[in-house]
Amino acid sequence: MLLIDAGNTRIKWAVPAPGLPESGRWLQHGALARGEAEQLAQVWAALGPVGPVCVSNVAGPALRDTLDKVLKQAFGADVAIEWFASTPERAGLRNAYRNPGQLGCDRFAAAIGARSLFPGEELVVATCGTATTIDAVSAEGVFEGGMILPGLGTMATSLALSTAQLPQIDGVAPPEQAFADNTVDAIVSGCIAAQAGAIEHALAERRRVRPGRPLRCLLAGGAGLLLAPHLDTGDAPLEKVDNLVLIGLHAAVTHGR
Repeated sequence: MLLIDAGNTRIKWAVPAPGLPESGRWLQHGALARGEAEQLAQVWAALGPVGPVCVSNVAGPALRDTLDKVLKQAFGADVAIEWFASTPERAGLRNAYRNPGQLGCDRFAAAIGARSLFPGEELVVATCGTATTIDAVSAEGVFEGGMILPGLGTMATSLALSTAQLPQIDGVAPPEQAFADNTVDAIVSGCIAAQAGAIEHALAERRRVRPGRPLRCLLAGGAGLLLAPHLDTGDAPLEKVDNLVLIGLHAAVTHGR
């Protein structure tokens, strides 16, 4: 089985080891920049024959065409590819989006992955990449909806680009103190506070609508590790999870439709 998470910035892939649970130990895995997708033909061909291929692609039709070509180069024209899409229900998770197909397939996969790791729990799933998404999964197995905001790096860069007197942010690193003594660190500190505040707000809202229920917060995505020390999740355990979309794709394929 080959699982592929094609995002706006990077392409991540993994081959689950036989017999291992969805918790995400991989026989082989890798990642590279989206613009380097064609290099994967040689990498994947070295895997040998694969069974099902499941792809979550949120980067548009051009990348889908590239991945389709690369997969056929690696495994032959008859390779079976599932282009994972959001549906009303999959792998024990019901999608309560007003239009279920409009939900980003990566968010649906991440929610499936979160539920596979912590079944029967109230979950807030925060994925921090190019965009930050914060989604609610109920203990009954319903994706109830979520929030979308610019990701940490996107937010910092956008502020710098849109304001003539502010410097460009080349990389995001946490400042030593919240009230920074220089403009670059002040931008980064403000963006971190905005990201952490959004996640904390989501947790507070879930406590309001589901009073008395234990709650768990999952943090995934490239900026997740950077944000974790700045988050106050209260009594909700904070779980940092790598490759949550791939875990969800694994759960979806092994569970069936």
